[in-house]
Amino acid sequence: MSAATRPPENQAGRLLEGRVALVTGAGRGLGRAFAEHLAGLGCAIGVHGMREGGPAEYGEGTTLTDTARQIGQAAGVRTVRVLGDLTQPDQVRHVVATVCDELGPLDILVHNAGGDIAAAGGKPNPNDAVGIQEIDVRAVLDRNLLSTILVCQQAAQRMMPRRTGRIVTISSIAAFVGSSQGAIYATAKAGVVAYTRSLAGQLRPYNITVNSIAPGETRTGRFLGTRHVDPDRLVTAGTLERVGLVDEVARVVEFFAGPLGDFVTGQVLRVDGGSQLWSA
Repeated sequence: MSAATRPPENQAGRLLEGRVALVTGAGRGLGRAFAEHLAGLGCAIGVHGMREGGPAEYGEGTTLTDTARQIGQAAGVRTVRVLGDLTQPDQVRHVVATVCDELGPLDILVHNAGGDIAAAGGKPNPNDAVGIQEIDVRAVLDRNLLSTILVCQQAAQRMMPRRTGRIVTISSIAAFVGSSQGAIYATAKAGVVAYTRSLAGQLRPYNITVNSIAPGETRTGRFLGTRHVDPDRLVTAGTLERVGLVDEVARVVEFFAGPLGDFVTGQVLRVDGGSQLWSA
């Protein structure tokens, strides 16, 4: 199912006009912000989610279908809504194929799906090295690392014959700082970083860039709905000692997907106000 409108005449010169982007996990939070930002730059957007009702789970929308429609109408671009479990290879193929069939050849992938293993339940607690159950270990690793590998493989196969494309994965500062109560999640995100860099090397001869954004604490609906946050850290400016805004992370996608990122690949950019500064 798709929602489409004709781009307004006065937006014909937008930076990424005519490109096709797939954003996974785009129903809410950072994923929706990525989709909205790329749409505003002129991209047709594949709006992926795992559940039709996912946007409503933390009050950031109603349905995935409605979210895709809203993004398309606001930016004047074509959108297609597509559901799929990205830990399942056949469903990954379906997601990527649907976007390409509906919108055209894939130019940009932003693989955002992952994070909390299921919005209704959140990440298991404790998500540590000894307390987490085997089933939850599998869920955290699959939704964060395996899904990255599967989706990037399908996107790369679409991009390689055309010898052009941009792939952006979403990792986390947890990949660098670790966490005594988030060991499995941190391990999965460290794997995403390593995979991103390795894939960048493999796709370099095909003129395809592969980079990663590593957000710190960001004020998504899920973040605010699952923990207590010091009100002093919810200011929006004047200090770096605060929780980041989704738009501050989303703007980095423009760098990696746009002309400024033409010669940048294999990089991980932390967007956290400097809360973590070192490589390890």
